Amino acid sequence: MRRIALLAAVGPGDEVVEIGAGLGSLTLALCGTGARVVAVELDRYLLPVLRSVVEPAGAEVVEGDARRLDWPAVLGPGRDWVLVANLPYNVATPLLLDLLAGVPAITRMLVMVQREVGERLAATVGSPAYGAVSVKVAYRAEAAVVGRVPPSVFVPRPKVESVLVSLRRLPAPPVAADPVRLFALVQAGFAHRRKMLRGALAGIVDPSAFIAAGIRPEARAEELDLAAWGRLTECSPA
Repeated sequence: MRRIALLAAVGPGDEVVEIGAGLGSLTLALCGTGARVVAVELDRYLLPVLRSVVEPAGAEVVEGDARRLDWPAVLGPGRDWVLVANLPYNVATPLLLDLLAGVPAITRMLVMVQREVGERLAATVGSPAYGAVSVKVAYRAEAAVVGRVPPSVFVPRPKVESVLVSLRRLPAPPVAADPVRLFALVQAGFAHRRKMLRGALAGIVDPSAFIAAGIRPEARAEELDLAAWGRLTECSPA
């Protein structure tokens, strides 16, 4: 927990929101940095224990589901926040994409996720983990795996490895393409990642768009970086 708090690079004057605070061990480590901490927890059976552990240390506890939370009300206006969380496999990817898209007040994140999930979040072209999620993250943030967490630190011990992923929000997307169209194209391309793009995107992208975007129709989705996907989107009809 102290290692995570250190990697989060927070201290006095920083605003930190933690998702899934549980019994408060990470919350206490974050409070120990001097940062102001808001701990979000959904499990109503854990809340009394969590409050008794972390409120004396100065943390504020908020009950709620992070995917349905009124984030502007929780975070307030005009401040930058750092998100720190240990996220379960089934919620990590959609939650992080939602936060990147809809909660600009969160400017940095440090999350612990299952290794495969973390590698997809931070993957670049040429990596076996590179996929649609990697492109969607790259549209709004710089992501990197900054640490590995062995199963031995958990009780009970899981059968999977975990990693720590840092995400830093970009001031603006690196490409001008409309995100709805861009992501629809990316999703369609990676849905058939073994196919050439001319086949995977047949009926969606006109063959002339590949030429205009400077992309080989024989390429596969995993060969295109964000800039290439952006060009292809802009050269395709709305």
